[in-house]
Amino acid sequence: MRPAVFSLMSVVFSLTTGEFVIAGILPEVAEGLNVSVSAAGMLVTAYAIGMIVGGPVVTVLTARVARKPLVAGLVLFSVLANLGSAIAPNYAVLLVMRAAAGLVVATFFAVAIATAVSTAEPGREAAAVARVALGMNLGIVLGTPIGAAIGQSLGWRATFVAVAVCAAVALPLVVRFMPDRPGADGSVFGELRVFGDREVWWAIALTALGNIGVVTVFTFITPLLTDIGGFAESTVPVLLLVYGVGAVVGNQAGGWLADRALLPSVAGLLAALVGALLLFWLGGSNQIGAAVLTFVIGALAFAIIPGMQTRVVMAAADAPTLAVAVNASGFQLAAACAGWLGGAVTGYGSGVRSIPLVGAVLTAAGLVLAMYLLRRDRLRGAVSEQVAAENR
Repeated sequence: MRPAVFSLMSVVFSLTTGEFVIAGILPEVAEGLNVSVSAAGMLVTAYAIGMIVGGPVVTVLTARVARKPLVAGLVLFSVLANLGSAIAPNYAVLLVMRAAAGLVVATFFAVAIATAVSTAEPGREAAAVARVALGMNLGIVLGTPIGAAIGQSLGWRATFVAVAVCAAVALPLVVRFMPDRPGADGSVFGELRVFGDREVWWAIALTALGNIGVVTVFTFITPLLTDIGGFAESTVPVLLLVYGVGAVVGNQAGGWLADRALLPSVAGLLAALVGALLLFWLGGSNQIGAAVLTFVIGALAFAIIPGMQTRVVMAAADAPTLAVAVNASGFQLAAACAGWLGGAVTGYGSGVRSIPLVGAVLTAAGLVLAMYLLRRDRLRGAVSEQVAAENR
């Protein structure tokens, strides 16, 4: 792994841990600030809102800043926001600090992805994206449970200190190994012209449609495993670890596949994900089957990410950072919609059992779009070859 990619992956690890660890310390936060658990849950929403808003806004405002100082500034801002969370005197201040921590995440992730692609060897772009995204996988698999354990033993404030320390440790690596490249040459408004390209919107739409189904299922994975699968609540963390291990494996496999056939591999993985979700719907009450499918769904959910991110970068060659940032914000918006959609489905009397079926249908919509884009690309390639032959 290139040192620059490793340094970026290390920061992604800390940012992902900071995003998801709150779920493991909600009771401690609620008790410490004397608020309800549901109110404490709004801290997750605040972080997501920060990402949704900060993605395009921060990226546009910093478009002309050189990449190395920009990344260093984003990491430093994250460190300060997490330290601010640790010393927040009340719930309102903590809510603001969590939103502030989310502001820089999408921009950093976008710069990291664009840097990984630009420094990768030809034909290895998706693998480089997968290596950066590995930090996200490790944040879910290792960082989140470790952070939760720290909060449960030393208090929730110690968790945010630990997240800040992780980011601070990665900061010198970024300063040392991050390529010193300039920002955008043109005006800020020139960066926005990338959204006049339909290919960019198609790529972002593929990410949204392809992910919303499996995100909906993951949002309700605990009741699916306990109420439908019959697992004890004490086994859920182990099964989530199984999901996370699948995510690590799938992420690396997805990068390898995308480098060989980007859109065909995304379409194939989406088709497999539809099948896995349908099997989970049909056989989720069988504990062995549910455990195996938890791993498989985790692997497929993250296997589609490198190809989708690479597609966005390639479609927005003139402003890849902004496009990936908006893509990340769109993913967060899809995640928010997934929670609402899942709640609406369970409220209609069918219960949580139908969630995997809904997820399969939504993923199938993403598959249809992928097949349309694949067919269109092949037709364009055939026309180009015909024109070239005629010119010869």
